[in-house]
Amino acid sequence: MPQMNKAGRRHAVGRRHAVTGEGRGLTRLRVALTTFFALDGFVFAGWVVRIPAIKEQTGASPSTLGLALLGVSAGAVVTMVFTGRLCNRYGSHPVTVVCAVLLSLSVTLPPLTHSAAALGIVLLLFGAAYGGINVAFNSAAVDLVAALRRPVMPTFHAAFSLGGMIGAGLGGLVAGSLSPARHLLGLGIIGLLVTTLTAPTLLRHEPPRPPEHVTGATGEPAPPGPDAHGPEPRTRRLVLVFGLIALCTAYGEGALADWGALHLEQDLDASAGAAAAGYACFALAMTVGRLTGTTLLERLGRIRTVVTGGSVAAAGMLLGSLAPELWAALVGYAVAGLGLANLFPVAVERAGALAGPSGVAVASTLGYGGMLLGPPAIGFMADRFSLSAALTSVAVLAAVAAAIGFATRRAAAG
Repeated sequence: MPQMNKAGRRHAVGRRHAVTGEGRGLTRLRVALTTFFALDGFVFAGWVVRIPAIKEQTGASPSTLGLALLGVSAGAVVTMVFTGRLCNRYGSHPVTVVCAVLLSLSVTLPPLTHSAAALGIVLLLFGAAYGGINVAFNSAAVDLVAALRRPVMPTFHAAFSLGGMIGAGLGGLVAGSLSPARHLLGLGIIGLLVTTLTAPTLLRHEPPRPPEHVTGATGEPAPPGPDAHGPEPRTRRLVLVFGLIALCTAYGEGALADWGALHLEQDLDASAGAAAAGYACFALAMTVGRLTGTTLLERLGRIRTVVTGGSVAAAGMLLGSLAPELWAALVGYAVAGLGLANLFPVAVERAGALAGPSGVAVASTLGYGGMLLGPPAIGFMADRFSLSAALTSVAVLAAVAAAIGFATRRAAAG
């Protein structure tokens, strides 16, 4: 009997050690993925702030520059469609690492071009790397979220937002002293160093397998994993539903990034500094919302988070676009950022949980399409009506996202 007790104790100790080791492995994976999300935002924002200097270097007119910049969008969208298949075949971790290397190398190329055509070609490569890494690390994050059984997806997207804010701030500081070539070369070197230090963690660990038939931390049933023979028609429809929610959210992000400051300056007579503060309020609020997103999801659940967030964003954007005073518009921008913060992470996570990397690819592609659709749509509506009226479309689509979440609440939760 004592021998049996000793054997039982040894078994219990071994099991505790295994669980502890598994927990440490998941923690290391979470830190590594968070680093790649932050790196992506950092590199992309660093490129964006040097676009004016690249325009001057290439001698491009506004129209030809716009066509060249479409290279980023075209490369990203095309690659997103295929990256899900690559993740299914090779694994999301190796694909993340390869795309991080390509992103770091390709960001150094734009300063080497001297024509809009050449710029467009290198931006196709940069966009392909950007689109690929977004699908790959979101797919890896979906697997990790399921294994952790906690809705931590917003924290990854918060890291992307923080990386973007740091990249944009650093770019603004060095723009006057460093040429675009040196600045973007520095970004590439930083990207390669971070990838070299972080990649071994991803490459040593297989994507974690979530426990089957469990209830998630939000109290909602965990969705069935992707079928090896491909998603069923019902699953495909749900993935499209979450993709539409991502589209509605990203539409607002793109619209405010390109038109938010102009609305404050043109319609409310704000100074250039105050107008720039408008998007800063939106971006900062979105970052704060994502940092607190896990707590919100644990308390409300995914569906109520989508419905509440879409409703709050709609109210905030109505205030931001129609308020007659600058301070009220800034408050509206911040409220809209808080409301939109967690819609995209939830949509991508649920699409990935339903259909694996292919689901992430569909939701990401639709979301990125919304970000591309927003700025030109706002411009056409502003020409026909007014800019303030056009920006109310952000509120309309946020309300649509909330309505979609409410209408599909039973199917999406099960």
